[in-house]
Amino acid sequence: MLALGCDAAGFALMQEVKKHLDAKAIKYIDHGTYNEDRVDYPVYAHKVAKSILEGEAQKGILICGSGIGISIAANRFKGIRCALVHDVFSAKSTRGHNDSNILAMGGWVIGKGLALEIVDTWLNTDFSNEERHQKRIDMIDA
Repeated sequence: MLALGCDAAGFALMQEVKKHLDAKAIKYIDHGTYNEDRVDYPVYAHKVAKSILEGEAQKGILICGSGIGISIAANRFKGIRCALVHDVFSAKSTRGHNDSNILAMGGWVIGKGLALEIVDTWLNTDFSNEERHQKRIDMIDA
């Protein structure tokens, strides 16, 4: 199960992500926002982070204008490893090396095609379980 959240600047791209997930029959919880009215992105970052920490979802996707603010807000929670990603290599690396549990993207930064490729790569890449990577994650979560 995925938890989704966005602000107004990420709304249009999130609609594309949801269509893509629907087409692949990937289940998700949509924590909003539900239109392009101005909102505060930390509200949605917090909802998605809490959804993961409470076990309602295993991973999440967040989108705001740049992806920066919403990723910072999500990373305020211990146990959340939210990665801001705007390329496929980083999507693969952050899952394989960092076991990221939230993907953040910027709706003003990347287009639909690349965003959906990033989503697929991120969702389909497993954590490597290499000792050196787990050691670093443990240090982050300490």
